[in-house]
Amino acid sequence: MKKILEAIGMVLLVAGACGVLRELTGWFRFMGFTRFVTDHVGFLQGREIFANVVIGVVGFAVLMIADQYRKA
Repeated sequence: MKKILEAIGMVLLVAGACGVLRELTGWFRFMGFTRFVTDHVGFLQGREIFANVVIGVVGFAVLMIADQYRKA
C-alpha cells in the first residue's frame, strides 16, 4: 500500500509542477492529462494555474500520508 501511495503521490506532484510550468512558460506539452483536466472541467477554465497548484499539493499530501504508513 505504501508503494502505491508513493507512486500516486509522485505522479500528482510532478503533474502539478509540470502543469504550472506549462501554463507559465508553454513548456512540457507532453503532460497532456493536466490540460485535459483544466480545459474540460467548466469551473476550472481560466483558473489553470490554481488547478495545477492544487494537483501538486494533493500529490504532496499523498506522499506525506504514504510516509506515515508502516512497512508491512
